[in-house]
Amino acid sequence: MTGTPNTPMFDVTGPMWMPTAPPSWARYLAWHPQPVPILVVLSAVAAALYGWGVIRLTRRGDKWPVGRTIWFACGITSFLFMVATGINGYGMELFSVHMVQHMTLSMVTPLPLLLGRPATLALRAIPARSRTHRHLVRLLNSRFAAVITAPAFTIPLFIVTLYGLYFTPVIDWLMGNWLGHDAMLVHFVLAGYLLFWPILGVDPSPHRQRPAVRLLEAFLPVPFHAFFGVTVMGMTTLLTRCFADPPAAWHLDPVHDQQVGGGIAWGFTEIPNLALVLALAVIWAASSRHAAQQYDRSESRTDDAQLRAYNEWLHHLH
Repeated sequence: MTGTPNTPMFDVTGPMWMPTAPPSWARYLAWHPQPVPILVVLSAVAAALYGWGVIRLTRRGDKWPVGRTIWFACGITSFLFMVATGINGYGMELFSVHMVQHMTLSMVTPLPLLLGRPATLALRAIPARSRTHRHLVRLLNSRFAAVITAPAFTIPLFIVTLYGLYFTPVIDWLMGNWLGHDAMLVHFVLAGYLLFWPILGVDPSPHRQRPAVRLLEAFLPVPFHAFFGVTVMGMTTLLTRCFADPPAAWHLDPVHDQQVGGGIAWGFTEIPNLALVLALAVIWAASSRHAAQQYDRSESRTDDAQLRAYNEWLHHLH
């Protein structure tokens, strides 16, 4: 796909392979070439490991819900959509597109990945007596896991990822080379994953909070997030140097584009949190049904035992 008959869509001579054609919906969806496709390979490895776990359980005769596999596939797809298409290329030139990347990777992609329950799958698929299984159990129960999933760590990390990145020179340094750029995108996913992991509570976690506490944890970052978006929307000076000079042929005002990015950040404080609340409601409803079924089975077993004891007593009297 090209911008003009003689102009390629991406400049493949530079270190970052920047887009040369003006952005359009078709170009956002186009494949974005990368010097070293680390993130694509990472996605393929994650999908392959998940598929191996599902196949291993199936061959063993165990059931793994199809819905969980679909959720995980949705998470991988959303990640690839942000890092392997034109969105990634234009995210290197336009603050607004970059903010779409940031918000999606940190607030959307982690949710379906978590609903796929990869930790639960790993614990069930890996042989229980293997060294790998022991190491995984030890890691999930370690002090390190307890620290990085604690709200006192995950919520500040999520907030610092916003303010510490865009209000300091860190963003310019990371955007200066493809390795730093890829590391930043992975960090977005990890920050969101660690934040939502104990909140959703579908995978084994060192922190098991009551539903009301988990809901509170989900909404604690919202005011900081909204304030960041509103602040950027109202700024008349540029935050960063890396988005200061879009191609002149695009006729884009970088300050206006930055304000659009602030609006995108502000808008993302509502939609993903609504999705999170809905997901929590579905999870809690399913958990309540499961608990009720277990209670019914327990009561049934108790009633059967009492009936047998009563019949034995009658037989003894006879």
